[in-house]
Amino acid sequence: MARLDYLNRGNLDYIESLFQQYKENPNQTPPEWKIFFNGVELAQDLSSGFLPEKELAVFQLISAYRNDGHLKAQLDPLRLTQNNHSKHTALSTFGLDEKDLNKTFQISSILGMKSGASLLNILDFMEKIYCGTISLQVGGCQPEVREWFFNEFEGRGEKFQLSADQKKNIFYELAKTEALEKFLHSRFVGAKRFSIEGGDALIPMLEYLAERGVEREIKELIIGMAHRGRLNVLNNFMNQATEIVFMEFDGGKALQHFDFDGDVKYHMGYSSVKAFKNGSSCNILLAYNPSHLEAVNPVVCGIARARQRELKDKKHRKAVLPVLIHGDAAFSGQGSVSETLQLSELEGFTTGGVFHIILNNQIGFTTDPLDARSSVHASDLAKAIQAPVLLVNADDVNACIKATDMALRFRQKFGKDIFIDLICYRRFGHNEGDEPAFTQPQMYKKIKKHPTAMKIYAKELETENLLSEKETQDFYNEQIQDLQNILDKTRKNSTTLTKEDLKGKLWEQYKKTDENDLFKEVDTCPLDHNLDKTLQALTQIPSDFNLHPKVKKLIQDRQKKVKEDRLDWALCELAAYGTLCLENHPVRISGQDCKRGTFSHRHAVYFDTETGREYSPLSLLNSDKGEFCIYNSLLSEMAVVGFEYGNACADHSFFTLWEAQFGDFANGAQIIIDQFISSGEEKWMQNCGLVLLLPHGYEGQGPEHSSARLERFLQLCAQGNMQVCYPTTPANFFHLLRRQIKRDFRKPLIVMTPKSLLRHPEVVSSKKDLIRSSGFQEVIADPRVQKPKNIEVLILCSGKVYFDLKQEREKSAENLSHTALVRMEQLYPFPKLALTPFLNGYHRLKKVIWIQEEPANMGALSYIIPRLEIFMKELGMDNISLNYLSRKEKASPATGSSQTHKKEYEELIRDLFINIRV
Repeated sequence: MARLDYLNRGNLDYIESLFQQYKENPNQTPPEWKIFFNGVELAQDLSSGFLPEKELAVFQLISAYRNDGHLKAQLDPLRLTQNNHSKHTALSTFGLDEKDLNKTFQISSILGMKSGASLLNILDFMEKIYCGTISLQVGGCQPEVREWFFNEFEGRGEKFQLSADQKKNIFYELAKTEALEKFLHSRFVGAKRFSIEGGDALIPMLEYLAERGVEREIKELIIGMAHRGRLNVLNNFMNQATEIVFMEFDGGKALQHFDFDGDVKYHMGYSSVKAFKNGSSCNILLAYNPSHLEAVNPVVCGIARARQRELKDKKHRKAVLPVLIHGDAAFSGQGSVSETLQLSELEGFTTGGVFHIILNNQIGFTTDPLDARSSVHASDLAKAIQAPVLLVNADDVNACIKATDMALRFRQKFGKDIFIDLICYRRFGHNEGDEPAFTQPQMYKKIKKHPTAMKIYAKELETENLLSEKETQDFYNEQIQDLQNILDKTRKNSTTLTKEDLKGKLWEQYKKTDENDLFKEVDTCPLDHNLDKTLQALTQIPSDFNLHPKVKKLIQDRQKKVKEDRLDWALCELAAYGTLCLENHPVRISGQDCKRGTFSHRHAVYFDTETGREYSPLSLLNSDKGEFCIYNSLLSEMAVVGFEYGNACADHSFFTLWEAQFGDFANGAQIIIDQFISSGEEKWMQNCGLVLLLPHGYEGQGPEHSSARLERFLQLCAQGNMQVCYPTTPANFFHLLRRQIKRDFRKPLIVMTPKSLLRHPEVVSSKKDLIRSSGFQEVIADPRVQKPKNIEVLILCSGKVYFDLKQEREKSAENLSHTALVRMEQLYPFPKLALTPFLNGYHRLKKVIWIQEEPANMGALSYIIPRLEIFMKELGMDNISLNYLSRKEKASPATGSSQTHKKEYEELIRDLFINIRV
C-alpha cells in the first residue's frame, strides 16, 4: 500500500468526497482508503467539519509497518547488517510523539485489536508482527494479495501452531541434516560437497511443504536447485540411498558401470515417492542441472507444465508444484531469473505459481551483497511480477515453517508465484576446499562461533521440556553411527547399481540409442484422408469471423496451391502438424512470433479484425487426443528454450518445437543448448525430442539476420546425441518433422529453416511427395543428371545455396553436363550410406567440391571436409581431389552492405565455375 503522504487538513474536501463514495459504493473506493474507512467511523466528525488527523497519522504509521517493517526486522542470524531504517516507523515521521503513546485510537480495529487501543499497544503489536524474525514485503502486490497477508500476519487468517510431535520431527530432520554434513566433512576431508550448513532449515521446510502440500491437493513437487545443499536434499529429503552418496565420494564408483559419461554428484537429479504416516504420498522430482546457476529455472517450469498436462490439471494447476531454490547472488545477478519470472502469468507457460526459496547466504562466491546487487534485499526482483515475499531468519526454524505454511496456502489459493527469502549464512567457503576468511574475515569470525540450527532448536525443545539434552545428543550420535555403518558396508561390498538407483522411478523412461538408430527407416507417410482433412481445414475460410483482407487472400492462395498440387513450405509444415494431431500425437510450438511466423508465412492462427478473437484451424482437428498448441512467447530465448526442453523431457508423447525469430538469436539460449540439449543425455541419461527451428540463409540482411550459427551446433555433435538438418524441399521438411515423433526414441533435432525459400517458386511439393514417399531423404540427387557415367565433378552443398547454384548453372553458357549438384539434407549424423551412391556411382569422378555461402570458419565446412576425407579414403578414392569453396574467413557472420554481399556472392560463383573445369 502506498504511504499516504498527502494527508493534511488541506485535503479535507478530498477525504470527505472519498468517504461519501465509500458509503455509496465501497468497492469503488481506493484500497488504502477503504481499509481506513473500515476501521474508523468518521461520519459524525466529517459532517461537523472536524478531521481526526491523529487517527490518520496512526493509520499511516500502521501502513508504514506493513510496508516497511521488513527493513528493521531481525532477519540476519549473524547480525552483521546495521539496521538504519527505524526512521520509516519513527513517531515524528507521522506528526506523533511520546505524548500520544497512551492515547487511544479507533483505527486499531483494522488490526483485529479492540477499537480504541492505545498507541503504545499498537506499536508493540506491529513491532512483534512485522519486525521480528519473520516479515513481509507486499508493497507492490495487488490489493487482495496485500489484504490476505495482512490478515495472516495480524492474526485474522488461518491459525498456525506446531504440535509437540511436529517440533520433535523438526529436530530429527535438523539432526539428520547436520549429521550427514559433519560426517562427510570428516570422512572425505577437502572433498567438494557444497554443504547446506547455515541454511539447515531448508530440509524441514521441504518436509513440511511436501506433507502439508498433499493435504492441499498437491501430488508432485518438481524441484530445481543449485549445488548448495543438494546432497542433503537428495539423501535426507528424497531418501536416495546413502550408499550412492558414499560411492560418488569414493571416486565416482556409482557411475563407472554405466554407458554414459555422467556428471558430478551435486548436479545429478533424482525422483522418489515420499510416503507419510497417514498413508498419503507425494511424488518428488529433482531436476538435473549444470553449474550454470539459475539455468534450471525454466526447465523446472517446463517439466511442471508437462506433468500438469499428464495429470489433467490444466485449469487450476494445483496438483503439481514447481519449487525453485535460488542462491542470493545468483538470483540477483542471473538474467534467466527475470526471464523465467515473466513466464509466470503467460497462457502458454504458466504453472499456477512457482514456490521460490532464496537460500540467502549473504554472500556470493567471495562477493559481498554490496557488490552483488543494487537492491536492498536479494529477493527484490520479485517486485517485477508483483509477487509477495516472506523474509525469515533461518535460525528461527519455527518461523521458517510458518513461512512455508503461509506460502503454500497462498500459492494454492491465488495460483501465483510466492517467495521465501531464507536469510542464513554459509558455514564454509564456496566449497569445502576454499578459505572464506581471505575475503570475509569478520563474517567468518562470527560464523566460527555461531551455534548450528540443530543446537539452537535443541535448546528450544529442552526449554519446552519436549526433549532432554541427552535425548537430542543420543539421536545425533545414532545418526553418525548409522552413516559409519553404511560407509563400512559400502566399502566392503561391491554394489552394482541400476539406472533406476541413480535416476529414481519417476523420470520418463530412458532409452539408450546411438548413431545407428538414427539411420533406421521410419514410415512417415500419413493416410490420404488425414492429409485431405488437414488441407481442407487449412484452406477453409471460417464462418462468422472477420478475417483481415490479406489473410483471406492468403487462404484463397492456399486453396489454389492445393488445387494445382503445388504445396509450399508453410502448407507442408502445417500439414505435418495436422496429420500428427489426427494420429493422436499432440503438438506444441512456441516462439516470439510463431503464430503468424516471423516472415508472415505460417498463419497458423487467424485474428478477428473486430474482436481480436483467435481462430486456429489445426486446433479443431482432434482437440481431445491430438491437441494443437501454439504460443507466441515473450521476447526471450533462454527461458523459453529451457522451458520447452523441460517440457519435452517430461512428456515424450508431445511433439515440442521452438522457433527462433531469426536463427541468429538462438545464441541467447546458448547455455540451454550447450548444457542441456546437446549433452543432457550423456550427462544424465535424459532423453529429449525438442525441435529447434532456426531461420538461416545469406540474403544480404546483415550480421544478425543471416546465420543460425550452424557450425556451433555441428561442433556439439557426437555420440549420436542429436540431429542437425538443413532441408530444402517442403516435402522433406514434412517427413523430417513426422520422423521426429514417429520414432520409438527421442533425440533433439536442430533444423536450419528457410527465409527467402518460403516463397520461392521452385520450393514446392506435391501431395504424392507427402503420402507416397520413402520418407525423409538425407541426401537428394541432382534431378538433371541422366547419365551418371558422365559425371566428373560432384558438387555437394546444403540449404539455400543449392537454388542459387542451380539458377547460375541454368544461366551459364558452358556445357556443365559433367557436374552433379547434390544436396546434403542431413549433416549430423553424417549420412555415409546415402552419400555412397554418388561417390561410388560416378565412375569417372575426378573432383569433389563442398560449397557453402557461409564464411570458411563458419557453416558446415570444418565439420564436412574432415569427414569427407576419411570417408573417401574408406571408399578407396585417394585419387579424387577434395576442395571447398566459401566466403573468406570472417569475424562477423555477414556484411552489413548489400553491395558487398552481392560482390561476395559473385566471387563465390566465379570460383565455382573455375573449379568445375576439368
